[in-house]
Amino acid sequence: MTRKLIAFDIDGTILDSNKRPLDSTLAALKELRAKGHMLTIATGRSYLFAKEVIDELGFDHYILCNGAGAFVENQQVYKNILNPSELKRFIDLTKDMNIDTAALNLNKIKRNTNFKPDIMDEAMQSFGQQIPEYDEDFYHKNDIYQVLAYFDHSLDGHFEADFPEFRFVRWHPNSVDVIPHNGSKAATIMHVAEQFGFKKEDTIAFGDGLNDLEMLQTVGTGVAMGNAEDSIKEIAALVTDTNDNDGIAKALKQLGLI
Repeated sequence: MTRKLIAFDIDGTILDSNKRPLDSTLAALKELRAKGHMLTIATGRSYLFAKEVIDELGFDHYILCNGAGAFVENQQVYKNILNPSELKRFIDLTKDMNIDTAALNLNKIKRNTNFKPDIMDEAMQSFGQQIPEYDEDFYHKNDIYQVLAYFDHSLDGHFEADFPEFRFVRWHPNSVDVIPHNGSKAATIMHVAEQFGFKKEDTIAFGDGLNDLEMLQTVGTGVAMGNAEDSIKEIAALVTDTNDNDGIAKALKQLGLI
């Protein structure tokens, strides 16, 4: 069997609704590794928020911050940070608009503002985290891979023209990820694939959210979870069962990988 590069989103994909991996998923990962496939996490989370899952599931390879950082055998092989001067301009503008933001490097997250803590808290709780600590100087002193901007759909498309170096990827009704424009899960997966000799047809990705759309379109086989957004299901090569009903294991069996 040809060796595959297989990428898994975390929330809504490799974890069930209780934020736990299913037994069938754990067994599938073990079998895939035994057969020599290369498995990677591909998440919007930073290392700070992904570490527990990475460690528990035994991943040595992981793509973080929607593609802004990539690690192979726990060593960083790709780095794509936000332009500092453009980042300052964006944060200054959002402050003027009373929009909260939080800045992330790989290991820490700090919020820059405190306009609507309840909205920030709701978004963070959706993946089991607390509202970030306040430190308005953090983004000045660190390489920033990603910013969380807490605004709803009414401002979708509002910032793109003024900030062409950034991409705005919605992950929650009240929050978007701000990442480098030339960065994405898709681009970084294909960068890793090229670096380690995988053809496009030998790349597979599993996902459920809007920040997985490009990834599922780009890889050789994109698998949408049964709980995925309808727009994700529409573009996927395969739609499997939900993250609560053995969706990963069922898809891997259908693909003949386990």
